[in-house]
Amino acid sequence: MPLLLGIETSCDETAAAVVRDGWQVLGQRVASQVDLHRRFGGVIPELASRSHLEVLFPLLEDTLAEARVALPDLDALAVTVTPGLVGCLLVGLSAAKGLSLATGLPLVPVNHVHAHIHGALMPWMAERGARGEATEPPWPLASLVVSGGHTSLYASTGPTAHRLIARTRDDAAGEAYDKVAALLGLPYPGGPAIDRLAQEGDPRAFRFPRSRLEPGGLDFSFSGLKTAVLYAARGPNAPRTTWRAPRAGTAESAEDRARRVTLLPGVRAADLAASFQAAVVDVLVGRLLEAAGCLSARGLVICGGVAANSALRARARAEAEARGLPLFMPPVALATDNAVMIAGLGDRLLREGRTAGLLLDVTARAD
Repeated sequence: MPLLLGIETSCDETAAAVVRDGWQVLGQRVASQVDLHRRFGGVIPELASRSHLEVLFPLLEDTLAEARVALPDLDALAVTVTPGLVGCLLVGLSAAKGLSLATGLPLVPVNHVHAHIHGALMPWMAERGARGEATEPPWPLASLVVSGGHTSLYASTGPTAHRLIARTRDDAAGEAYDKVAALLGLPYPGGPAIDRLAQEGDPRAFRFPRSRLEPGGLDFSFSGLKTAVLYAARGPNAPRTTWRAPRAGTAESAEDRARRVTLLPGVRAADLAASFQAAVVDVLVGRLLEAAGCLSARGLVICGGVAANSALRARARAEAEARGLPLFMPPVALATDNAVMIAGLGDRLLREGRTAGLLLDVTARAD
């Protein structure tokens, strides 16, 4: 049973995990940078890279201590190499290369997006594996990866076989959440804030667009939805951008943000949030079900940071149950970036002999 250390530094979470046999988590740590980037309303790549440099090795030490293993006990090092912010990816890869050079452990390059899909399957695999049952999911699966940087549909035909069939043409769904949250004076990251506020609103108060770029097409587009929310909130002559970072050394409270937000008379922020979220969920679940029909899929996967959204989870469960399809989603705590999924997928790649040497490099984009 292979024992892998996973390293994840693709964006604004520094993460490490030790996983045995592809599903048994022995130890894991995540250091979030949300507080670092909140004052800017989004991730600043250079700050993210420097933060990874500061915390990665202490995090690795804590993870190994929790797992009660030492580096010589490991069989391989799994590390995210694509997609992501190049500077951030290089921090994780450079650390993995150093450990590989010092120990002789093989490097396993991992696609971060494919790892999200695997991470959604791991709780199911762990439950069955603990009972001594087969842990292979019912392929093929229709997989939706939805986060701040990705909104994509995949045909998943095996543990390491994921074919891209649709993607967003503009904003990712999570990015749209962040921008609408800023419009409403809500804190960053916008997903959790809108999810909470939407529970106080009427999702039928506004009929926002559910964009489809071509008849029968599965690609996503959320830029028009953002504009529709802006006009509903402030009128057609509203400025497109009103958010600005506070001065260095200062912090802006939720009350300060709310005072800067002016909505049209009679318009409630909770109704805007609920109606926006309803439109996003309709599109995400609808396209996933269409993809499943095209693929004759035997199950559905929803993963990525937006998979933590309560409305998306509830709607997906209802639709999957109505169709008799198993639905695979990560627990909310592991919906965002983590190294459990990196080590888990790394196990499968290692078994297939897909390792790399010290000339391994990172790439910002990948299918």
